[in-house]
Amino acid sequence: MTMSPSDDTGSLALFSRRVVLADREVIATVVVENGLIAAIEEERQRPEAIDLGEDLLIPGLVELHTDHLEPHYQPRPKVHWEPLSAVFAYDAQIATSGITTVFDSLRIGTDDDRMTAADGLLVLSEAIEAAKVTGLLRADHHTHLRCEIPSRGVVEEAGAYLARFDVRLMSLMDHTPGQRQFRDEEKLRTYYRGKTGLTEADLDRLFDNRRARAAEIGEPNKRGLVALAHERGIALASHDDTLEDHVAESLADRVSIAEFPTTVEAAKASHGAGIAVLMGAPNVVRGGSHSGNVSAVDLAARGMLDILSSDYVPISLIQGAFALGAVEAMGGLPGALRTVTKTPADATGMTDRGEIAIGRRGDLVRVALIGEQPVVRQVWRTGLRVA
Repeated sequence: MTMSPSDDTGSLALFSRRVVLADREVIATVVVENGLIAAIEEERQRPEAIDLGEDLLIPGLVELHTDHLEPHYQPRPKVHWEPLSAVFAYDAQIATSGITTVFDSLRIGTDDDRMTAADGLLVLSEAIEAAKVTGLLRADHHTHLRCEIPSRGVVEEAGAYLARFDVRLMSLMDHTPGQRQFRDEEKLRTYYRGKTGLTEADLDRLFDNRRARAAEIGEPNKRGLVALAHERGIALASHDDTLEDHVAESLADRVSIAEFPTTVEAAKASHGAGIAVLMGAPNVVRGGSHSGNVSAVDLAARGMLDILSSDYVPISLIQGAFALGAVEAMGGLPGALRTVTKTPADATGMTDRGEIAIGRRGDLVRVALIGEQPVVRQVWRTGLRVA
């Protein structure tokens, strides 16, 4: 790694026979000066350019939703790692997966299970800020605040958090039994049976309490969270939309991203309304949803998939994008890669990155193909080698 705390930008020239632009592949030398792409010289190899051989050159990936920091901080139940060390280890994994811009997903509010690292919100946020100050982070880190709507005090907690930390994306989550992702309540019971020692009577009480709380405070909390986001110009995402009614709510709330819609019905309505549909890359790589919801590849084939997220496996982001290159409706590899570069960048207002184009940031990734599997070989952020 060549970055130092005083380094901000770099300059370099790279030649590839497969430079993936937003709409096509070209043979070209890509020149980065002072951190920005200054030239794309098609059909020309500059003598001083690094020759990438048969490897591809693609834009740095933009990750909007990953909670992979949590297992670095809490690798086992009741085990909490030193938070700054956890951040640097997580950052290294992110960068070596080809991700140059990452939205660290941190959760505010609880749904009574206490099986997440939600109690480490401030600890991790402070550790991320401390890591930024060193100048040694490889990726460009931003915060995605995941807000559990039917949680007491969540609006006040979110307001206090926003007063301290820079948040670029907020998602509106509701894991109340019997709706959205858990419209089939038996799926949630199965999840808890595998994770806890709760009896059926315990689950009955837990679910009844959640439903009662959602009915009491869910709507006012949602209104408060939406207002906070709009007051601060923060992009909003819905979560686990299932019905067209959910999409209608998103339109009213000026949501720009629909995270993990659970049905074709909801994905179609969101995509048709101009709300970017985000699905999990592990869903693509594994060939289906681990929780039995709609297939991301099915949505891609229907032309309804806009953004991929690695969710819980960072390397799945690049693997999923390359896999989608074989889906006709995606428009080949350039179209598939837009789901992990330009589209997520644009959806969050980060129009300075996400594609290999003059004037954009020099965030670039060298990729080798082993069979059909992409392997990240080198990564540059603003022209500086970071992996």
